[in-house]
Amino acid sequence: MIQRGTRLHRSNDPVPPAAPVPLSFRQGDVLLVEVYEIPEEAEPEPRSGRIVLAEGEATGHAHAIHERDARTFTYEGERFLLTRSKAQLIHEEHDPIEVPQGSWRIVIQREYEPAPADRPQWRPVVD
Repeated sequence: MIQRGTRLHRSNDPVPPAAPVPLSFRQGDVLLVEVYEIPEEAEPEPRSGRIVLAEGEATGHAHAIHERDARTFTYEGERFLLTRSKAQLIHEEHDPIEVPQGSWRIVIQREYEPAPADRPQWRPVVD
């Protein structure tokens, strides 16, 4: 049985197979990218109720996961999500997205804003 991400390769092929493309899901300004594993040194984030991946500054809406067996972690400024079963990413202005069981890196979209050299030029997208 061939698993997801596996590429078939014959030994006489002139070009070696490319690395498999990780699975990803986007909902608005939130991108979940499949990772092989969450770093062991990652710190678990406290949880009470739903997991908020991103909050909208303009609307107060949030990209959130409600499944009780999901957890988030932080490592070197990056956030990760562990889903131990199927989970739904929910937002009031988007259709829900079903996220399979697995390990995910949470990426929040940023946008470029021209600015003087002494100010950061990247900023989070306002939802």
